[in-house]
Amino acid sequence: MKLFYSAGACSMSPHLVLHELGIKFEAESVNLKTKQTASGKDFKAINPKGSVPTLLLDNKEVLTEGAVIVQYLADQKPEANLIPKAGTFERYRVQEWLNYIATELHKNFSPLFYDTTPAETKVAAREKLAARFDYVSNELNGKTYLMGNNYSVADAYMFTVLSWSAHVKVDLTKWPTILGYLEKIKSRPATLATLKAEGLLK
Repeated sequence: MKLFYSAGACSMSPHLVLHELGIKFEAESVNLKTKQTASGKDFKAINPKGSVPTLLLDNKEVLTEGAVIVQYLADQKPEANLIPKAGTFERYRVQEWLNYIATELHKNFSPLFYDTTPAETKVAAREKLAARFDYVSNELNGKTYLMGNNYSVADAYMFTVLSWSAHVKVDLTKWPTILGYLEKIKSRPATLATLKAEGLLK
């Protein structure tokens, strides 16, 4: 299989999961402005949405949307326990987190990445994020990871999105629980391998 990604983007989430699972895969970066892959291919011919992550399977099927891709990957190696078994209530809890991260965190970070975003829109986005950080921090109290002691695909997505804070100058010092959580995930061998592969290790 091949993962199409852009360094530091939301595609880091399945990249992390692939390293955690130890699944053999290829990775190819995408220039999201030109919509060209590193090998010079037209990325929109692979994924008409033009967005990462995109997973090209060995049977030529193409899977998109990060929250779906990480579940698919985890199901390929259930013994790694990165997601609970389908049909269990715990599975729905992970899906609940994946949807929350996508709609309440990921989307509220988006306006902060663009110079053209009006100042008042950025202020509103920061206020919304602060409220979401309050919630996440409270949920992490007394836990190692979102689901307790077990690292899951939801943590891969959460780490990815929260990692954008430094880039857009969102100060997380008000939430020491979140900072500690990020440090724990950053120290995982799979995380270090992913950051190195994406050229993000200082």
